[in-house]
Amino acid sequence: MNSNELKSVAESLIETTDIAGKKSIELYEKGLKKIIKPDNSPVTNGDLEVNKIITDKIKELTPNIPIISEETVDLQKKNILNTFWLVDPIDGTKEYIKGEDEYTINAALVVNYIPTIGLVGAPKKNRLFYTYGKGNSFLIEKGKTLKLDCKKKTEKGKVFAVSASDKPSSMILDIHNKFKVASYTPMHSSYKFCVIATGEFDFYVAKERAYEWDYAAGHAVAENAGAIITTLENNPFKYGKDDYKNLSLMIKRSEKLDD
Repeated sequence: MNSNELKSVAESLIETTDIAGKKSIELYEKGLKKIIKPDNSPVTNGDLEVNKIITDKIKELTPNIPIISEETVDLQKKNILNTFWLVDPIDGTKEYIKGEDEYTINAALVVNYIPTIGLVGAPKKNRLFYTYGKGNSFLIEKGKTLKLDCKKKTEKGKVFAVSASDKPSSMILDIHNKFKVASYTPMHSSYKFCVIATGEFDFYVAKERAYEWDYAAGHAVAENAGAIITTLENNPFKYGKDDYKNLSLMIKRSEKLDD
């Protein structure tokens, strides 16, 4: 798939992601139906309906590319793919159920193990992020489309981090200290990737956690905006692992975080 085709597919998913976001809000307002999955995580009719909206459109656009979704994946079956879609219809389901505004809608096209297309909708924040390759990450907000470049928007001379936990482990705090983090803000969805792409935050670090569909779309948005993404061991963070489990992760807005 060439760059023009990637651009066309990504842009063709913008309206679909927006529709899915509006549907998630509508279903929440009507009262969600919840069940607990075998791994003790919650799933709602919102997750399932958003999943259908997103995957139906992807099948229409790229019928020959497999789709791996959190809501339909068979974790007993090893992944042998190098090019495939990763869909997390609602990342931050617990926050979604609580009525909070941080949850996101996610779709990413992984090409040769690298997330290339990414769409992240944050419907209650009225923000939609998308990307289709290096140097082409965008935010749609208030009817305007802004190109993202990770340029710092916070106070210079200080480093501001996002955290997957309200109370980071001592290991994470030690890394924060190493990089002279002034403060951290908890975020429980892929939104944390996107606010590094916008320059609203500088840094994110995590131990091995979650699955590839939790990260891929946000990863694409941030990296294609210019962020530096590796494992904690400074290795490339790639996708297509046979069990879909994430490695450790470090995202830096740029090499120099405080400037």
